[in-house]
Amino acid sequence: MQKRIIAIGGGEIKNKTTLKIDGYIAELAKQHAGDKRANALFIGTASHDSMPYFNSFRKTYTSVYDIKAEVALMVYGEMSIEKIKGKIDMADCIYVGGGDTVFMLDKWREFGIDKMLIDAYNQGKIICGLSAGAICWFKDMYTDYEIMRGQSSEYVLKKGLGVLEGAMCPHFNEREKDFISALKKGVINSAYCVENDCAIEFVDGEFSKVISAGGKAYKISVDGENIVKKELQ
Repeated sequence: MQKRIIAIGGGEIKNKTTLKIDGYIAELAKQHAGDKRANALFIGTASHDSMPYFNSFRKTYTSVYDIKAEVALMVYGEMSIEKIKGKIDMADCIYVGGGDTVFMLDKWREFGIDKMLIDAYNQGKIICGLSAGAICWFKDMYTDYEIMRGQSSEYVLKKGLGVLEGAMCPHFNEREKDFISALKKGVINSAYCVENDCAIEFVDGEFSKVISAGGKAYKISVDGENIVKKELQ
């Protein structure tokens, strides 16, 4: 049984800019489901359980790929933890949306959702996410958390769930200048850097491949005084 995480750098699911990536995820979910109809669970904690966001997800995964779309709501107390756990248990694929990463992780830890999701990953369910939903699985996250909250004008490094080693920077086509500056300052030594409309897949904790809907992905690191930028395939 393989364990998979598909980390999407960014994009607009409502405009179907990530459709090629979504198709890849949908096919994996169907393989996991076997003879039954595949079930995909959307977790929008980072966007404060935005229902328009879930509706965009459903329009892609159900209307385009005929996958049953479910949603887990935990921000405003609409669902019990038992109900959320039941949805996680039934899912073939779990998709975590973008937004406020630190808020999301704090909320997950408050209710033990983080442990449920790690268990789901270890059971072989397809785990995927975009932006906040991508970086959260890494040991370190290069995030705009403080910018979103008006606390700073700089990106910061925060601790993720640590399922995957290393760090990830999403929206790299928008953040490259800031990220390179952080490298030069010694804030971070290396990271997977993923543009919008691009994803990187990890199988059993190891980088496997790039799934692109137009964007690119890199592994960027510091070697002495030099910045090493390697495009991933």
